[in-house]
Amino acid sequence: MLRLLVELIPGLLGGYLLGRFKPGWVKPLATPLVRYGVPISLMGLLLKGGLNSSLLSTAATAAAAIMGMLLVLRRWRRESDQRLSPTLQLGSCVGNTAYFGIPVALALLPPEALSVSIGYDFGATLLSWGLGPIWLAGSGQEAHPHRWRVLIHHLSSSPASRGLLGALLVMATPWQTTITTALWMPSRVVIVLALIVVGMRLAGLSEERSEATHNTAAPSAASKALNAALGCKLLLFPALVLGLSLVLPLGAFARQALVLQAAAPTAISVLLMAETEEADSSAAAQLIWRSTLLAIVTVPIWAVLLKTLGERLGT
Repeated sequence: MLRLLVELIPGLLGGYLLGRFKPGWVKPLATPLVRYGVPISLMGLLLKGGLNSSLLSTAATAAAAIMGMLLVLRRWRRESDQRLSPTLQLGSCVGNTAYFGIPVALALLPPEALSVSIGYDFGATLLSWGLGPIWLAGSGQEAHPHRWRVLIHHLSSSPASRGLLGALLVMATPWQTTITTALWMPSRVVIVLALIVVGMRLAGLSEERSEATHNTAAPSAASKALNAALGCKLLLFPALVLGLSLVLPLGAFARQALVLQAAAPTAISVLLMAETEEADSSAAAQLIWRSTLLAIVTVPIWAVLLKTLGERLGT
């Protein structure tokens, strides 16, 4: 657990302080990081984990779990008075796996579990960037006239797709081992920089949260919806993935990797997509802020529970 805190706290805290004093630095750092750093980092992680059938099946499992959770939340929204907006639905199951979950896996799990964590991140990133904007723009409705064209566009332009393409190109060369070794350190540097960016964004989100607290006309309903989304993201969704992992033929470390990725706080990408689609960006900001702070407590608890479960199951 100490290693986990050493991995996360300095980057988040340093970024938060930097964001408080230099808020104008967020965009100049975040834009090239998303455009170039994320594909390079994902390419390095894919090559390190090994782009094989096991990784692809993990990616499919992650995408299926997220899609299943979204459909459940959509049905709940229709039948319940306690409604979650499409933004909160997306934030309830799309986690910050690349910049929170992967450092958690590196800190708490052995190297053989890394490919599972990378596979989950890859599948979740592809699904969220491909489906997310459509989900927010059309409230999840299938009747969007150009949904397939939009989906293909988002998938082809997502950081995950560019990272996958780069990894495939490297694998086709005779220098795969050399390039994989060379990319590993830049991949780790990108993760550290991303934690700093998350901290900087949290600094800005804390100010927005403070303003929203004073300006919201009906805080009760909004607060209930936000708390419901927090419970879904940090408790219900990891529990769903845990149940799925118990059905699948997985070892203890693979199970831990899947659930810890599912337990990661809401991804910054949800806010970026909400802003682009003019959805409920203020709710996304508050969900990211609160889930990230709470995940520092809930993720270690999940790690302890998973370790205890693995010992009892003898796997």
